Amino acid sequence: MTIRRTLQRVTVAAVLVPASLGALASPARAAQLPSACQTTIAEFQDKLPVQQFTVPDKVKSTLLQELLMLSETDQQKFTETACSAWNQWATANATAVAKDLDTRYQNTDGLVCQKFVTATIGTLKKYSPSIPAATRPLETVAKKVWSNAMQKLSADASNTSCQQSYNNVKVGW
Repeated sequence: MTIRRTLQRVTVAAVLVPASLGALASPARAAQLPSACQTTIAEFQDKLPVQQFTVPDKVKSTLLQELLMLSETDQQKFTETACSAWNQWATANATAVAKDLDTRYQNTDGLVCQKFVTATIGTLKKYSPSIPAATRPLETVAKKVWSNAMQKLSADASNTSCQQSYNNVKVGW
């Protein structure tokens, strides 16, 4: 499975939990992902049974663009060991993470962009410390992707509330 096809299947995985960032290459490169990383991406959405939480389409597409532009150095952080550690953690914690995302989303007033930002950052801050150390290189990449995407979304948002929401979280978790 090439990185590009894999990313197109589950871009939402890159948003929800830092280490869930799955396989990254520019469109010109079609690097092969380790099998554990393919599993991470292919199964993540099923492992995270959110009911209310929504990722705005513009956020999905901006994150995907950032993922596709990762350097080869960043792509090399997607190792079998890191993805295996992530898979084990996600299997054990996905229900709690999904519930937290849903609760935060539902309890936040405002526009979808504001609800998304509040739920995502709150959940990332809560669960990031418990993610296995072996996944930390993936988290570094996730923070880079997040920061770049939030910067672009902040600059491009036509709504002042969304601009402020994206700008306030661009530093990450």
